[in-house]
Amino acid sequence: MRARTLPSLQKEVIHCTQCPRLVQYCSEIARTKRRAYREEEYWGKPVPGWGDPDARLLMIGLAPAAHGGNRTGRVFTGDASGDFLFRALHKAGFANQPTSRHRKDGLQLKGAYLTAVVHCAPPDNKPLPAEVETCRRYLVEELTILTKVKAVLVFGKIALDGFRAALRESSGIDLPAAATPFQHGASYEIARSKPRLFISYHPSRQNTQTGRLTEPMFDAVFLKIQAHLDRS
Repeated sequence: MRARTLPSLQKEVIHCTQCPRLVQYCSEIARTKRRAYREEEYWGKPVPGWGDPDARLLMIGLAPAAHGGNRTGRVFTGDASGDFLFRALHKAGFANQPTSRHRKDGLQLKGAYLTAVVHCAPPDNKPLPAEVETCRRYLVEELTILTKVKAVLVFGKIALDGFRAALRESSGIDLPAAATPFQHGASYEIARSKPRLFISYHPSRQNTQTGRLTEPMFDAVFLKIQAHLDRS
């Protein structure tokens, strides 16, 4: 697959219409809106990855939230999961501020890039397997373009499975599930010349409000990543 620049890839993502169910859902949510945001103009389109083109850390989530990324046009922006994530990223030195409210809020990622396995908000936060597969080519290209990445952090099992498939497609490396099971806080060596894999629960409201994922647990993952990058 021909590697491109990040801006050209991001532009293609924004104009993608390959999953009709998701295109219709994103457009409908942008039209009806949530009452709290009824005066805002929703993005209502696929949401591209974003961050530092020289990133050493690549983070992969599931998909934009209907009233988060689908509203603001930036992944993990404008919802509770973003609040939780960017507090941790700021403390770890990967972000210049601890909040992510909208695309022009001054937030910058430092040495990090943030993307998702699906770039459209799915109904009930559950993309269909075929939609995940259709969107995979964008992650494959990000893995190809971001040549300085030394650590990959996945949020949730779907993101882990998506990374496994994209890694296999981009570099021919098979990462068996039995050898790299999903477990919060786990990390695995992929290959000598490849980034190290780190795993976290998704910072969704469901996980953070129930205590399944706490701030100390999340911070500990980034401490491990920092230590790895310091050695790399």
